[in-house]
Amino acid sequence: MRSAIFVYIALLMLAVSGPTHAASTLGHIHLKDGSQLHGEIISMVGGTLKAKASFSPGDPIPIAWSEVTGLTTKGSIVLVLTNGVTLHGTAHPGEPGTIQFATDLIKVTIPALVETVIAINPPAKKPVHYKGNINFDGSLTAGNTDLTQANFLGELVIRGDVLRLSLLGRWNYSEDSGSIITRNAFGNIKLDLFLTKRFYLFTSALFEQDTFQDIQLRTSVSIGPGYQFIMKDDFSSPYLRNMELDGEIGLGFFNEDFKVAADQQFVTGRWAANLDWPVPPDVTIFH
Repeated sequence: MRSAIFVYIALLMLAVSGPTHAASTLGHIHLKDGSQLHGEIISMVGGTLKAKASFSPGDPIPIAWSEVTGLTTKGSIVLVLTNGVTLHGTAHPGEPGTIQFATDLIKVTIPALVETVIAINPPAKKPVHYKGNINFDGSLTAGNTDLTQANFLGELVIRGDVLRLSLLGRWNYSEDSGSIITRNAFGNIKLDLFLTKRFYLFTSALFEQDTFQDIQLRTSVSIGPGYQFIMKDDFSSPYLRNMELDGEIGLGFFNEDFKVAADQQFVTGRWAANLDWPVPPDVTIFH
């Protein structure tokens, strides 16, 4: 299960990493018919280059990237290549079908085939959002009753463009006159992969231990689909704007290791509903 956690975190890093956005810049676009377009190079995504001609103050002109043989720029742009390499720098004249690119760090020009460029100044990725809380409390009572208690609860949700990672941990401990009367722990990790804006697939792993219920380790691994019924900004009202609601169903495998009783394993069904409703100014309703 430790390896699964590392995989989840690695996937999250892949989802939130990516090329940064550069501002548009002046330059020349060389086309297959021998003509050149002088103006502002904005971006190229999905095989379409958008540029503003110096003689036209209107909307950007779409140009099929397959018709471009080269670029020359006066300022820095971002080039993304088919092999995943991202270059920041300026483009210079080269042989037809080739861009001589000088990066911001190394001023030596690097030849790049036009056909290997898949994006120019791609849109900036959405920021990663973090949400969580940590609660800890403890008490010590001495006298006719000697009681020691400690409790911990922590939750963290990390949301990227297509992935959402949720972590939850809980620990409880108490002693009465030197004898342990409570000792248990619970942990849950869940990864959501958004295939559309609202529909996602999830996988989750639950771990639980309870000394006084004879549970050495309870494990549950689940997988299934989920749907984000309500997202932030779905409502214009300030009282509903930050509401979030999602639901999930799925199948899983359940395993219980007992210290004394016989161990057991079986297949399970799972459903869940999660509501988070921050109500201004300082109240949050959640389920």
